[in-house]
Amino acid sequence: MIGKTKIALFGVALGVTGMLASPASAAFDFAGKQITIVIGYGFGGTYGKYSRMFAEHLKKHIPGNPNIIVSSRPGAGGMKMTNFAAKALPANGLNYIVPPDSSVIVQLMRPEKAKYDMRKFTWIGSANQTNVIMVIRSDTGVKKWQDLRNKTIPMGSTGLGSTAYIMPNLVNSLLGTKMKVVSGYKGSSKTGLSVEQGENLGAAFNWLFWKSKYERWFQGDKPFARAVMQMGMKKDPELPNVPLLSDIADSKYKPMIDFIGAMGLIGRGLAAPPGTPKEAISVMQVAWEKMVKDPEFISDAKKRKLRVIATDAATVQKVVNDAIAKASPEVISMASKAIYGK
Repeated sequence: MIGKTKIALFGVALGVTGMLASPASAAFDFAGKQITIVIGYGFGGTYGKYSRMFAEHLKKHIPGNPNIIVSSRPGAGGMKMTNFAAKALPANGLNYIVPPDSSVIVQLMRPEKAKYDMRKFTWIGSANQTNVIMVIRSDTGVKKWQDLRNKTIPMGSTGLGSTAYIMPNLVNSLLGTKMKVVSGYKGSSKTGLSVEQGENLGAAFNWLFWKSKYERWFQGDKPFARAVMQMGMKKDPELPNVPLLSDIADSKYKPMIDFIGAMGLIGRGLAAPPGTPKEAISVMQVAWEKMVKDPEFISDAKKRKLRVIATDAATVQKVVNDAIAKASPEVISMASKAIYGK
């Protein structure tokens, strides 16, 4: 479990602007019911992998042993699903989402597109946090990020709200690289396939996606692709030699990079749409805490090449709420201009 001390190291002040469901609430009856988990991407990436794992294991810890299914609504880097969840997903205690890790920063930078307020969602918990890793095919001749200043590299992306759109554009703005973002792929898996087939020559997704899906790319003396940069609050322990964007860019951009990099703390978890009964949320939060400590869940994650670095609902809720409440207009404006050109 990541405690408050580690969260503070990431530079996020914690404070609650909304209340979590009380464990003392009357129990919600899940017996004979079906729960739906909605994701904003295809099933081949880590959103699909984690959500299916949640569906298999979470029901074991919910009284009444309800059935759990996963539904996909891809589009705009997860924004389409999040907008739908805020406005139209029935808040009856039986519907939950896996929020895009970029949902908070997209809400702040693209308010005309993001028709939701993440503070109105209630977190059930998070199972992992991860950095965004920019990967480039080796046959481009790119061995380090500086090589991207001299080559125009097409980078696959799922849409405006995705890390695959955000990171390359941010790096272009701050470091003078020449990547060209190609959007419209339905999920990280199809984007990765476009890189493998040569349709694109790189992309930026979380390290767990690259490792679980394409670990073979990075092996041997002549790897198919290389990780050239990462974005987060600190280096991924498996990539100590891959530079952090925050260590490369001018120090004047650090507040903006930290603001964007904090999205990795949201990770892969569950949240309830606005208006969901507190009684249902309370049951789900208790079940979640049991699930992420369950040896069977942890073992299954390892088999799927996924990690479990769990964070409880209260901590994630504080991070989300304060990230929105305390975000500097100047930092938001700087980030929006760097990524979206406005």
